[in-house]
This record gives sequence, C-alpha cells and structure tokens, in this order.
Amino acid sequence: MRAGPSQEEIRRHNLGVLLRHVHLGGPTSRAELTSRMGVNRSTIMALTADLTAAGLVREELPKETGRAGRPSLVVRPESARVYVLAFDVGVDRVVAARVGLGGVILDRRDAPRERGPFDLEALTAQLAGFAHQMLRDTARDAVCVGAAAAIAGGVRAADGVVKYGPNLGAYDVPFGEELARRLDIGLPVAVGNDANLGALAEHTRGVGVGCNDLIYLHGDVGIGGGVIVGGQLLSGHAGYGGEVGHMVVNPGGRLCGCGSRGCLEAEVGERTVLEAAGRAGGGRVGRDAIRDVVEAADRGDVVAQRALQRVGDWLGIGVANLVNIFNPEMVIFGGMLRDIFLGSAAQVRSRIATAALSGSREGLRLRTSALGDDATLTGAAELAFAGVLADPLEALARVNSN
Repeated sequence: MRAGPSQEEIRRHNLGVLLRHVHLGGPTSRAELTSRMGVNRSTIMALTADLTAAGLVREELPKETGRAGRPSLVVRPESARVYVLAFDVGVDRVVAARVGLGGVILDRRDAPRERGPFDLEALTAQLAGFAHQMLRDTARDAVCVGAAAAIAGGVRAADGVVKYGPNLGAYDVPFGEELARRLDIGLPVAVGNDANLGALAEHTRGVGVGCNDLIYLHGDVGIGGGVIVGGQLLSGHAGYGGEVGHMVVNPGGRLCGCGSRGCLEAEVGERTVLEAAGRAGGGRVGRDAIRDVVEAADRGDVVAQRALQRVGDWLGIGVANLVNIFNPEMVIFGGMLRDIFLGSAAQVRSRIATAALSGSREGLRLRTSALGDDATLTGAAELAFAGVLADPLEALARVNSN
C-alpha cells in the first residue's frame, strides 16, 4: 500500500496551485492567497519565495490599501519574462502570438489563409517564421515554457496528428511534430481542436469563469464544440470528444463534408447561411460575410431574415439535444456562431423551449463568447501553460536543460 503524498509532493502541488491563482486571477495579495488556498501565512511566504527565486512571480507593495496597518504584499506574474508561443489555424486566418504568464498577449502576428489544399510545409514554415520574428524581439533573460496550437480539425491527443479537418483539407497530418521541428526551440508543440480550446479559454478567462458545466460552440465555416463537465474538458478516448458539428439533426438533409447528411455543421454552417440568404457565389466568405447577412436582416432584408430563421431552427434543435445529454449550466456561442446566434436568438430559444427537457433547461444560460475571435488562441496559450502550472519547478528544469 502506497503511503500518502510526501511533504515535497505537497509543496510542488501547492506551488502549482498558487501560480495558477496568480496566472488566472492576476496580481493577488498574500492574504487573499492564504484564504483561497486554505494554508497559513508562513506557507504562502515560503511558496512565493520559491516562485520568486525561479523568476515566475514577483512581490511588491500594493499601491493603495485603504486600511491601517502593514499591507499584505501583492504577488504578480512575471508576464514579460515567462511566456509561451500560441498558434491558431482557422479556415481563413492563421495567428501566432507570444503570451506572457498571466495571459497577456505580448506580441502577435496574423495573416489571411487562402482556402484550398492543406500545405503542411508552407503553413508550418509561415507560423515558425512568425514565431522567430517575435523571438528576435524578446529580452535575452525571457524564457519560453511551452508551445501549443489550436486547429480546426479533429486532433489525436497522443501525438498532435490532425486526423481529419475537412474544412482545411487536412487528413492524418503530423502538424505538431512538423511545427516543433520548424520552431527548433527544444520544446514539443501541443495541438488541440479549436473548439475544445475555445471551451477551455471561456471557462478559465471568459464568460464561463466560475461555471463548471458548459458547452462552447464554435463556428469557422463548419461547427465544432467543446464540453466542460465538472470543470474538466471532455476529451474522449483518443481526443476526439466534442465533435458536435457532426451530430445529425436532420436525417437525409444537406450533404456534410464528413460524408454524412443532415449534420449540425451542414444545416448551420457558413455555406448554408449564405445560400439561404441568396449570397453564395458572390466571392465574399468568412465571418464578414456572415455578419453582412445578420446586418441585412437587422435592416429588414426578408431573405436574410428567413435564412437566419431557418438556420436558427436547426441550431436550436442541436443545442436542445446537447442540453438533454449534458445538462450544462451555460451554452456559449463563439466564432461565426456568435453572429448567427445574435441574429436568430429568438428561434434558438424557441426550439430549446420545445425540444429540451424542462429539468435540463432549467437555469440554462445562453451567452456569446467574451473572448471574441481570440477565444481559440487564448485556449492554445492555456494549453501551452499547462505544464508549468502543474509543476512549476520541474517544468522550468526541463526547459533549462534543453
């Protein structure tokens, strides 16, 4: 029988917990950390001393306290010194960013992506080029503690292979391995599905903070979903969990890129919206094209209004199914779906009211993404920070040994 955790294991765990509080909550006083973590002041003092010595945080006097007596020191993340590289690959754009501890975007590069065949070499060369530009402008004593990418496709968790990404034209692509090779910074690149990482971002930094059961629905030509259950991302056996866009809502309906018919993605995706609004083939695509439809509907365009009503009908049915299965406290609409929901909210709510069980929909909140177009990029950054937040000193030791 194994004995309980050793004092060293407890200490390392507490270092990660404290760093996570500061990373997600920003500058936090020692007194507040003592209260949140349920440990004594001397323990907090020792933990912050260790993290300060490692260069992960710094302590300083608060600017104003408004109270008599000796003020509690404030612990701040070393955002400029400790950072990760985060990447986001969507259908129409690619983004690379250097994100400091605490979630601060220190630098970023983005570019449009042309739709067409997936060129792994060209894409990873472009992203690595962006990263190397940012690294040249980074202080010499700054340290990169992780790298991760969000991508619009199903990602095999074990090795970062994009198993399928029909809207990108990517199948069985070793994306993480190739990007790590191009970066050549001695770190692996973690890869996650964009919607899953969007869910993680909204749960930790967005509208879903404090909500432990939520579903994030992301639109980027197609539809993806990320599910948070009990505060944990539902990844599935091999990492493909949350592919709600391929839930069939209309058997025998429109042909989907996955080969099936009537998937939520086929009935709600970009192509369907534009065709229903009479705007297909006009050359304008992407989120701007969807926003044009929503704005036209607001101005009284009957065709655009009918298109949003039709799409909202299927979106509502899809959400009702998810509500019945997962009983979330919140459903968040992000990416292209943010605009679609805003233009069809009444229809979506009506369908949920009739198709979702009364107990499951009780207390349900429907929200739009607080992080906007950066939700998936933010999720990639959080994935990259996972190692240093789990075991700060061990993660730094690995980085320094490279």
